[in-house]
Amino acid sequence: MPPTAVTARQAFDAIKTACSNCNLRELCLPIGLEDDELKRLDELVSTRKRLKRGEYLYRSGQGFESIYAIRSGFFKTDVLIEDGRDQVTGFQMTGELLGLDGISNEVHSCNAIALEDSEVCAIPFSHLEGLSREIHTLQHHFHKVMSREIVRDHGVMMLLGTMRAEERLAAFLLNLSQRFKARGYSPAEFNLRMSRDEIGSYLGLKLETVSRAFSRFQEEGLLAVHQRKVRILDTPGLRKLMTHQRG
Repeated sequence: MPPTAVTARQAFDAIKTACSNCNLRELCLPIGLEDDELKRLDELVSTRKRLKRGEYLYRSGQGFESIYAIRSGFFKTDVLIEDGRDQVTGFQMTGELLGLDGISNEVHSCNAIALEDSEVCAIPFSHLEGLSREIHTLQHHFHKVMSREIVRDHGVMMLLGTMRAEERLAAFLLNLSQRFKARGYSPAEFNLRMSRDEIGSYLGLKLETVSRAFSRFQEEGLLAVHQRKVRILDTPGLRKLMTHQRG
């Protein structure tokens, strides 16, 4: 194999290793890049940051500089609402992106907090923009990632606007199941990194309502729950619950 091909393969492998199980692999590994482009991408995603459980990755009002790919761990995003409470706006896991909220106004509009010890790859947005202008394949993939985030937000709005309490919880658990499965984990058995209170905040439900829904799901044989460990016993049953005719 020619020396140039060896170098390109080494650069490719380095990026692949750095971003395995990461949504950003769609940015880092577009097809048809040259050796020098691979090296530039490798440099772009090489900055990492580790956070302990409860640490803030960024706060609302903080100046926007980077987007973050979650290499390992779990996060929540929240905002402070008028009555002084924190409203959870999302939960993000390994392979997903944080920080897109800061692009439009160049300040972050929410807080991002680690729900467990986590590691992120920080990608300076100005560098990403500049490189995207030069590498059109990279720009196309970044637009796809942003589009996916918009679709997810619309899905949450539909969930909160049209579903009853138990349907909301069923949709939430099924969504987590699908996301764990996509990462090679069990779709039927997983630990909830968030509290029931945080789930309620995200779903627009009171803590008591969330607890009652979990209890009913257990009584009906849909779930087995022990503290934060959830085992889905009847996935079709949860889906059926979501499609139940609402009166």
